[in-house]
Amino acid sequence: MPRWLSKSIFLSNTLLLVVGILLILPGYNGIGDGDEVFNIFQERDVLEKRYGHFPEELRLEMVRDAKEMFYFGYDNYMKHAFPLDELNPLHCSGRGPDVDNPSNLNINDVLGDYSLSLVESLDALALLGNVTEFHRAVSLVTEFVNFDKNTTVQVFEATIRILGSLLSAHLLIVDPLQPFGQLKPSWYSNQLLDLAQDLGSRLLPAFEETPTGLPFPRVNLRNGVPLDCSRETCTAGAGSLLLEFGLLSRLSGDPVYEAKARRVNKALWSLKSAETGLFGNVVNVDSGAWVGSVSGVGAGVDSFYEYMLKSYILFGEEEDWKMFNESYTALKKYLRRGRRHCNEGLGDPPLYVNVDMKSGETATPWIDAMQAAFSGVQALWGDIQEAICAHALYYFVWRRFGVLPERFNWQRIAPEVRFYPLRPELIESTYALYQVTKSPFYLHVGREIMTSLNAHTRAKCGFATVHDVRDMSLEDRMESFFLAETAKYLYLLFDRDHYVNVNANDFLFSTEGHIFRIQRAFRDNGTFRDAFGTGFQGLNTNDSSLPATFNCPSISDETTWLLPLRSRYMAQLETIILGESSL
Repeated sequence: MPRWLSKSIFLSNTLLLVVGILLILPGYNGIGDGDEVFNIFQERDVLEKRYGHFPEELRLEMVRDAKEMFYFGYDNYMKHAFPLDELNPLHCSGRGPDVDNPSNLNINDVLGDYSLSLVESLDALALLGNVTEFHRAVSLVTEFVNFDKNTTVQVFEATIRILGSLLSAHLLIVDPLQPFGQLKPSWYSNQLLDLAQDLGSRLLPAFEETPTGLPFPRVNLRNGVPLDCSRETCTAGAGSLLLEFGLLSRLSGDPVYEAKARRVNKALWSLKSAETGLFGNVVNVDSGAWVGSVSGVGAGVDSFYEYMLKSYILFGEEEDWKMFNESYTALKKYLRRGRRHCNEGLGDPPLYVNVDMKSGETATPWIDAMQAAFSGVQALWGDIQEAICAHALYYFVWRRFGVLPERFNWQRIAPEVRFYPLRPELIESTYALYQVTKSPFYLHVGREIMTSLNAHTRAKCGFATVHDVRDMSLEDRMESFFLAETAKYLYLLFDRDHYVNVNANDFLFSTEGHIFRIQRAFRDNGTFRDAFGTGFQGLNTNDSSLPATFNCPSISDETTWLLPLRSRYMAQLETIILGESSL
């Protein structure tokens, strides 16, 4: 046979094979939605060209840059601020509680004079593989951190930031697999767990003096609930304690911590609207009456929903799954606006708005930055298309301003609360969606975020809060979650082959970004035993004991190789948010 004929037959057969593969691809029938068809021979539009490929050498560069960002913040904190709680990156100094102004809750709710930024950095150091610095940090925590202090802190912030970090670091140290290096110092004897139990016990008075079981929002670490403590708490603050308190019970053998947190969640559940199944955002701890009736998926309520789902994943209690499933159904029914499907049909982009908890009617014209994490929860739940659209909205808001304003008015397309305190929520959901879809689009998003942070927030001695997104003026504060979440999620986004990413089914992140290995010992209902005793094994998320609806759907080839959000819908968001379109 002539060589040219052999080559021609080979090419023809290859073409037929490719076409055949396209025809049997899930969801492909040769007809696209409108004029879009998944066709490898079709010329890609400008958005597909921009986002459809991420060079390997650039990805590796981003890994290095993300590490540099973390260490620039961490090293400056250790040099200029430790053992105080936070770094002032403009003046290269440290800060702790505002003892001269106890009413300064913006500071005093978070800073408890317990080396907050160091404690919050522990698991990040482990994930970065820096065993030497992790050992030093653990030693410093055991030397400098104690909770016998006359300081009043918010129960929620102390739980997710300090308690969660101590538990995470302890579990990394005693993990028999040691995937991040030999993290256990030779002298370690559960000191971090002891600190965690001491803190947990000092938080318990917040739960003990209310008839509803709802906790007071604040507690003095030495003296219990202050006499002048507010009788009102937000839903997220009260209802987002179960992950850390449940772990503390399972690791310490004392069920009181989880019992308190579960009583709170059951109390809140009993207060949901009979008409809609929604929750308000502020509740009186004595009467259980709703003081704030705004229901949303952002500030004030966000992590309450997140922890229903994550508590089920970690502990296996079916009631947590049922609560999330019912709540998510209500959220989509009453909060969701816009076209019916993310990637199909006509209409406005999908948007979750704030509504009145009883009527479901729109309550505010704004959404907030913390809502950007909700798409990560949706991805974890397996509602991938909804997550894609929810994330895209916040990405374009970021593109408009260079960072994410604390509140964004979706009617006026303008910032309503104009500061940006280095929040991680959009980065967190970007990481979650990349893990699910592997679409290079999310690497481009991460690179844009990293570029913006370096351009607008990098200061002399760290990264600073943006005071006003209109002029990018800065405030002298680097909150601890920049190290615990923002820089860490950026690093994990780009480090594709990291152990956590390769074994994603074995790990769960708290609402503060602290990592816990999922294991059967934690799902042994009612039995609090050594989590790493005999028979240790990770959890197989394909376990038949999981509800069927929890299994993630397959991801379409279009989502992975083209754009997760189709070009015309991307262009629609560009037009609405940016005032221009690439198409």
